[in-house]
Amino acid sequence: MKKHPTLTVDQATLIAAARDASARAYAPYSKFHVGAALAFADGSVVTGANVENASYGLALCAETVAVSKAMADGVRGGLMAVAVIGGAPGEDGAASPGAAPVTPCGRCRQVLNEIAQLGGTDPVVWSLGADSVVELRLSQLLPHAFGPANLS
Repeated sequence: MKKHPTLTVDQATLIAAARDASARAYAPYSKFHVGAALAFADGSVVTGANVENASYGLALCAETVAVSKAMADGVRGGLMAVAVIGGAPGEDGAASPGAAPVTPCGRCRQVLNEIAQLGGTDPVVWSLGADSVVELRLSQLLPHAFGPANLS
């Protein structure tokens, strides 16, 4: 059963961390900056920004970068919340969200699911648009997910 842990970071703080991360995006081709922030049960917040590549298929999404950073730092599970923002960079380099909120792509949903399943959690995902924040559980974005438990 997936747990809905108690959040130690509020929505506004996590969205601000994602926005700050988006300012560090490397997006010379699309000019679309994405930032992600992950909140964990231990109170830590890990951020990531998209990294494009001239060979487009080698680009890294912000969520995947953040999960990779967390895993490299030894964080295995306890994912409580995710915030994602994407859009054209403003004067400060941070994403200015478009009208429609940006949700994690399919690949990122699977990557997020891996770290969530390690802790048995179903994190809330906040996707920021120009005038709204969409709030969904990861299980809503990726129903019937495949993960570590399926390999046992």
